[in-house]
Amino acid sequence: MTSKKELLSIILLSYQSEQRIKPVFNKVNDTMNQEGINFELIIVDDGSTDNSFEVAKDLQSQNTNVRAYRLSRNYTSPYSQFAGYSLANGACVVAITDDLQKPLTVVVQMYRAWEDGAKVVLSHRSSRSDGIFSDLFSRSYYKFMNRFSDISFPPGGSDSALIDKEVYQIINNKVGKNNTTPTIEVLRLGFKPVLIPYTRQPTEGKSRWTLRKKLKLATDTFFSSSSFPIKAITWLGFIIFILSIILSITILYLKIFSGSSLFGLPIPGWATIVVMISVFNGLILLCIGIVAQYIWRIYEDVRGKLPYVIMKDNDSQKDL
Repeated sequence: MTSKKELLSIILLSYQSEQRIKPVFNKVNDTMNQEGINFELIIVDDGSTDNSFEVAKDLQSQNTNVRAYRLSRNYTSPYSQFAGYSLANGACVVAITDDLQKPLTVVVQMYRAWEDGAKVVLSHRSSRSDGIFSDLFSRSYYKFMNRFSDISFPPGGSDSALIDKEVYQIINNKVGKNNTTPTIEVLRLGFKPVLIPYTRQPTEGKSRWTLRKKLKLATDTFFSSSSFPIKAITWLGFIIFILSIILSITILYLKIFSGSSLFGLPIPGWATIVVMISVFNGLILLCIGIVAQYIWRIYEDVRGKLPYVIMKDNDSQKDL
């Protein structure tokens, strides 16, 4: 049995979860009681348009270890996790989804690893069955990130971690939260993670994690964790500079010694100019677009964009 002082904060990420919240709470409550784990459940409603928040408030009124909060709009799950971190009181914290694709037995394993002294415990997907295209997208994404970003993800990737209070307080107080994810920021801090593999369960019904949200998350996480594009632009500019010198010398030589022909074929001056202008204009626009991705993120941080807003329209906000 674990000490009652070692409170585990569980963040329940809720979005259009009207039918799922109570069953999930019952499963969490049964599992944690069986394991002797003292816990609080922080329900973060991510701008649902159904009765999810009302159901959450009802649970809060019936259970002293449940707190319900609502974000002002749909910010997506990474920002719901950040919001949950700011609300946690536990000695450690972990986020779960309302479909329990990560089994609660894995959460228990993560908690036990934390009890053994781990500051960061990552659960990573050893296998998944979300569909051929979704699985391919996920595998390709994490391979790409591990190859070109400054962050090293575990095999199969991870979208949540159980972290010690020391870690989540650093994230709350010192880490920018725009255009990033909790997992990236946890890995960036440098704490050596304990890895726990699990088999991800398939989603029941239509996934609320749309392709548009996936693509935005992939873009945000890549540019927030990788300096590769900027370095690539630098090397591309250097290589093109060298090639342009070689090409200039070559064209000058052909003009003087070969009558503006290459291997016996005439080289019209206007064709060369059009090709060169098209190629270099395309490269310039590409480079400007990549740099703009970084500048846009800097701009959002400088102007103080709020990563999320927790509405103060319920009694649980009194301790904020």
